[in-house]
Amino acid sequence: MKKILVLCTGNSCRSQIAEGYLRFFAGNKAVIYSAGIETHGVNPRAIAVMKEDGIDISNHTSNNVDEYKDLNFDFVITVCDNAKENCPYFPSNALKFHENFPDPAKMKGTEQEIMQEFRNVRNMIKDYCQVFVKDQL
Repeated sequence: MKKILVLCTGNSCRSQIAEGYLRFFAGNKAVIYSAGIETHGVNPRAIAVMKEDGIDISNHTSNNVDEYKDLNFDFVITVCDNAKENCPYFPSNALKFHENFPDPAKMKGTEQEIMQEFRNVRNMIKDYCQVFVKDQL
């Protein structure tokens, strides 16, 4: 079974959403982990927009990448430039993938505008994860 690590800055939004979709699309073909170079807790808005699409990430935890340094991953996906640039070296043969998704947590505006940005980013990540699983697993 393949092991996939999704990395982001704070493991609160983008990597959590990607973990949820990768688990959904990969089924029993892979074990999915997500982590951040920092930990900010799982963002309640990320939980809410995933719930809108039928995926429950409310039990996810925000993990630091150092927790997984002894695991041998098949794939490491960075979902923001900051994580790509600051990702620690993994002594493995993991294939590395990168996509810089906007950070919805940085959106300013009304609650409706912020939630719409979360939905937009969620949809981008969903599309990316669906293609990743189809092409790589």
